[in-house]
Amino acid sequence: MTRTVTAAVLLIGDELLSGRTRDINLQQIGQFLAPVGIDVSEARVVRDDRDQIVDALNTLRAAHDYVFTTGGIGPTHDDITADCVAAAFGVSIDIRDDALAILEEWYAKSDADLTDARRRMARIPHGAALIANPVTGAPGFQLENVFVMAGVPKIMRGMLEDVAGRLEGGTETQSVTVPAEGLREGDIAAALGEIQQDFESVSLGSYPYFNDDGTRGVNIVARSRDADALHKAEAALRRLVDAQGRSAS
Repeated sequence: MTRTVTAAVLLIGDELLSGRTRDINLQQIGQFLAPVGIDVSEARVVRDDRDQIVDALNTLRAAHDYVFTTGGIGPTHDDITADCVAAAFGVSIDIRDDALAILEEWYAKSDADLTDARRRMARIPHGAALIANPVTGAPGFQLENVFVMAGVPKIMRGMLEDVAGRLEGGTETQSVTVPAEGLREGDIAAALGEIQQDFESVSLGSYPYFNDDGTRGVNIVARSRDADALHKAEAALRRLVDAQGRSAS
């Protein structure tokens, strides 16, 4: 029996919406979760606004097995994610001894001052479990099904390693790609729709490509947790390409 486990990603930060920063965290999280059978089925981007963050967080955590947030847990005035998570769960937040000890040790080794601003990164909502940060020391945290991580991609990716053992995955989604060189999406749209109706447990997508040498075509991608249905759908797709006078290599 297949089991579907879903996750949502909440990307937080004015810099993302302004275009000053290009997000790659969504891609990294999706790639990290796929092999353990967790589908990222929703993503949102919100600015550094308390009401928006709290509202999005409460909506997402009620709709998905897991929620991953990135951004807004640093030392500056606009790093408000931890406070927003506490508000969303209705719990208190304060500097926690274990988080502070991590920062004290980290900054002592780096010969840098643990300023009041940096101490803010030890503020953790009540009841949360820490997420280790192997890059800069300042921890993220987990509260129920919500994982709160840094916005810097290298730091966020490091934190994911500590999260992995806490996740209960589902059945891994498998995929196959059927290339159709020389075809356009319009050539196969109707037939592709019919195949989709025949295989409800398989997700089909068509993705045009254009090569530098002038060749073009469509890659048809089928994804499913049902290996037998996926195999049959792949055969149907190859017959579709053959019927168009092309070879699905």
